[in-house]
Amino acid sequence: MSDFFNSGWSLYVAGITIVSLVFCLVLLIIASRRKVMADDNTTGHVWDEDLRELNNPLPRWWAGLFLVTVAFAVIYLVLYPGLGSHKGSLQWTSTGQHSTEMEKAREQMAPLYAKFVDQPAEVLAKDPQAMAIGERLFANNCAQCHGSDARGSKGFPNLTDNDWLHGGTLDKIKETITLGRVGNMPPMAAAVGTPEDVKNVAQYVLSLSGSPHNEVAAQQGKAKFAVCAACHGPDGKGMQAVGSANLTDKIWLHGYGEQAIVDMVVNGKVNIMPAQASRLSPEQIHVLGAYVWSLSQTSTVATR
Repeated sequence: MSDFFNSGWSLYVAGITIVSLVFCLVLLIIASRRKVMADDNTTGHVWDEDLRELNNPLPRWWAGLFLVTVAFAVIYLVLYPGLGSHKGSLQWTSTGQHSTEMEKAREQMAPLYAKFVDQPAEVLAKDPQAMAIGERLFANNCAQCHGSDARGSKGFPNLTDNDWLHGGTLDKIKETITLGRVGNMPPMAAAVGTPEDVKNVAQYVLSLSGSPHNEVAAQQGKAKFAVCAACHGPDGKGMQAVGSANLTDKIWLHGYGEQAIVDMVVNGKVNIMPAQASRLSPEQIHVLGAYVWSLSQTSTVATR
């Protein structure tokens, strides 16, 4: 059914385009003909007693220019897409041109990246040229989510605080950039127990980081935290192997306080870091990864 509609719309668009061009030619022919409607070569209309409308044909230069425009449109529609699903004899596409230009740019930049590709993060971090390139790559591809200063915001990790869900080595950072990440905290309220149990667990989670909390409620929630320990560990410090958050460091990616924790337990959360392998070459990812790695080497841990 979808193919039928797609074909129908394609024919509709092609038909409208062709009819429009034919209409333009017909209109030109009609307007170019000299039609004398009165002996004095006017249309016979008179305004303000002596103002008459002449009925001269269109100037030849104007009519010629109009014909050239229509001819250009016909040639364009033969060569390029424009008649519905017709791809044009040149088989041109905007995505194909973009890919060609990107490939050309990569070939031009290849000699520059070649000298960086085998260097470790520690060396690249001290190379001003590599860091300048990494900064531009970050601004173009990462800053939209993580911010121009890489400090992130609610739901988007701070890359300057040395707190890593999956690990902060260059290889792990490159893996994240290349393949992306899907963080999934499933709704756990049913497994924890009653709404009161969920609040008690939230108080216990607050206690793990030394945040203000209700000590009595926290002690009551400690036993229920066993449900959470499967991912976050019995000590609440998380596990990088599964990308679970460290609950002891006062870094709150999705909000701070009892209600924020309760919402997380009740509703769960899915966070997606899109893969960049289709946008960036391995050499670019290597330099970008080193730049991201360098951001956390001189910064202190930031609390959100």
